[in-house]
Amino acid sequence: MHRYIVKCNFIKLFKLIDCAIYMMIVKVPGLNNMGHNDGCRNAGNAIISELKQLRDISSIPLEEIHVNNSKLDEQEKLICENSKELLEEHEKVIFLGGDHSITYSTGKAFLECFGGDSYLIVFDAHPNTIPAMNKPTHDEWLSALVGNGFPTKNIILIGLRTIKLDERAFLDKNKIRYYELPKIEDFEVFCDFVMEFANKPKNSVYISFDIGAVDPAFAPSTGHLEPGGFSSREILYFANRLSKLRNLRAVDVVEVNSEADKEKNNVTVKLASRIVKEFL
Repeated sequence: MHRYIVKCNFIKLFKLIDCAIYMMIVKVPGLNNMGHNDGCRNAGNAIISELKQLRDISSIPLEEIHVNNSKLDEQEKLICENSKELLEEHEKVIFLGGDHSITYSTGKAFLECFGGDSYLIVFDAHPNTIPAMNKPTHDEWLSALVGNGFPTKNIILIGLRTIKLDERAFLDKNKIRYYELPKIEDFEVFCDFVMEFANKPKNSVYISFDIGAVDPAFAPSTGHLEPGGFSSREILYFANRLSKLRNLRAVDVVEVNSEADKEKNNVTVKLASRIVKEFL
């Protein structure tokens, strides 16, 4: 009996140490959205609170990158520098936004860490590839990231429903793979394709979930509501499958307006927490 207890304690200690080395959850309350979705600043706290109801996360290190949303230069620099440090120290980092502008900074950090072997999978209703401003907002973070050298052949966009003409021109010019949701007929077969695309021996994968990829019926609290999105079951299916990628190094969940969601039984926050749970 005594030896059994010692063994259990040893296994528990091993798991704690292994988890601390392997994974990190980071709250990134970054905003650059021209006031369109400021309620997502505190989404990280709301998602963590809900996540604790689903499983014990006490063994997973949790940090926050503290930023001042009114100082965009400083915000961008802090997110990028801290993200790079965390990516270098941990096998997997989960970033909780904030709006989608944070992925410009975390994506730059990812590129600096893994170079041409960086792969990016994005779930979103919009491509976010309008001409980039000096400090990229959530509407043009991807075009800015491409401008910083992220290899376009390693990017895939999934679930698009609204694409402006200049955005489509950018995607086609840069030969970025993109898949509009109405044209995806078999999710299982399509997910097989995405897994094959990302599962290369030397690459490192970053997956970005804009909650707007989900239909407003299942995720009503976000900045730009677009009908015809993924169901909650479908997005969780993708999350579960992609979590099996051995070369997965980073995940983010962004654009969850936790303030607005308080009036809607926190259904968007709950879904976001379940997406995160798939990667733990």
